[in-house]
Amino acid sequence: MKTFVPKEEDVQRDWYVIDAEGQTLGRLAVQVANVLRGKTKPTFTPHMDCGDFVVIINAEKIHVSGQKEEQKLYRHHSGYPGGFKIETLKALRQRRPEAIVERAVKGMLPHSRLGARQFTKLKVYVGAEHPHAAQQPKKMEIK
Repeated sequence: MKTFVPKEEDVQRDWYVIDAEGQTLGRLAVQVANVLRGKTKPTFTPHMDCGDFVVIINAEKIHVSGQKEEQKLYRHHSGYPGGFKIETLKALRQRRPEAIVERAVKGMLPHSRLGARQFTKLKVYVGAEHPHAAQQPKKMEIK
């Protein structure tokens, strides 16, 4: 018996919408990353992009436990001398709340060209509105 490997044109991509209101950040990110990778499908192949599209709404209402609001730090460097920036979760939530969910999910995807391609299928929005109604996304419940 031969191993089944799906072809790129045979992959069926669905759209899902997830409401992040009241969801815990890490638990949401794990399940979203699994859908983006295609691990929820029986035809999952680790070296192929066979995942679905995910739209996350209400990103500003994500929940974090404990003292993470003040203690969790987001760091990045511009590449220039003295360009090291540190920002707390609270400050990032005020400035760009969708970045919190994006960074959590991106860290759970493969750190390769494949992961970068899978990350493009994630759409995160502040508020309950999104412009993807034409794709008829299915509502997905997070356990």
